[in-house]
Amino acid sequence: MVVVMKPGFTQAQMETVKGAMEAGGVKVMVSKGAQTTILGAEGDASGLDQEHLSQLPGVEQVMRVSEPYKKANRKFHPDDSVIEIGRGVQVGGKKLAVIAGPCSVESREQMVGVARAVQAAGAAAMRGGAYKPRTSPYSFQGKGEEGIRLLQEARQATGIPIVTELMSPDQLPLFLEAVDVIQIGARNMQNFDLLKKVGRTNKPILLKRGLSATVEEWLMSAEYIMSEGNPNVILCERGIRTFETYTRNTLDLSAVLAVKLLSHLPVVVDPSHACGRAWMVEGMAMAAVAAGADGLLIEVHNDPANALCDGAQSITPEQFEGLMGKVRSVAACVGREV
Repeated sequence: MVVVMKPGFTQAQMETVKGAMEAGGVKVMVSKGAQTTILGAEGDASGLDQEHLSQLPGVEQVMRVSEPYKKANRKFHPDDSVIEIGRGVQVGGKKLAVIAGPCSVESREQMVGVARAVQAAGAAAMRGGAYKPRTSPYSFQGKGEEGIRLLQEARQATGIPIVTELMSPDQLPLFLEAVDVIQIGARNMQNFDLLKKVGRTNKPILLKRGLSATVEEWLMSAEYIMSEGNPNVILCERGIRTFETYTRNTLDLSAVLAVKLLSHLPVVVDPSHACGRAWMVEGMAMAAVAAGADGLLIEVHNDPANALCDGAQSITPEQFEGLMGKVRSVAACVGREV
């Protein structure tokens, strides 16, 4: 249940409403937007008297919320959330955030070189996998702690924030110290113990949609993080598994519109993993921006043909520079900027 306060309500009126809600057995979260203040009920709201609450001074409207996600729900938080991922770098709002870099960290020369190239082209942050969840146990699994160190060196050389994937709660102390944004990958979207652990931090979390997850399941995973106290969640659409085999996955751009309607959380799109084909990345990136995405996750490698991981879907720094030019043009058409 949510209670919408009237414009010009007093603090005393809000405290009266809050007290009445708490007396009904729920916790109350207060969301203050630019135009609207909302009191949201956490817990079982069946004991709340909707008619009584609607008649209290200062109350404009009382609504039941049927969706199981609360903190991620736009009804509880009407204004779009903007998540800060680095000094002066945000995801959400008018400006698009483009995160770019190789699928896997391979060497210092690679990471520093790609970081400088993508930053020069307009990227807001750099991605790179230090720990790699692979379908085959015989595939390259990443460089681990050395990969984290190389990401830090790339950040030190450029000042650009770094994003990398967390695989296990055991790695969390290192990630809290070393990285700017913790990525939870598609395979771990419903690893609820891991979600709870990152929810007890204040680090920005990039939450990728699971391979077969519905939009509601995806938002419920965000809810796990937010329910532990961390509101800094960024959603990432990276394609879902369908019957189609030509592409690696099927990019679901309708999910971007659905999430923007249902939730206040920013959503970015990863066309690289969605398509699995480098030549598709530019077109799908532009389509994602046109659909309303708040950012992009693009795989950029200095030598895709010899990449240790996902070279077929990676573009070169030169191709990324061209992509950014086209993305800027599309962004201008929908009132955004890069």
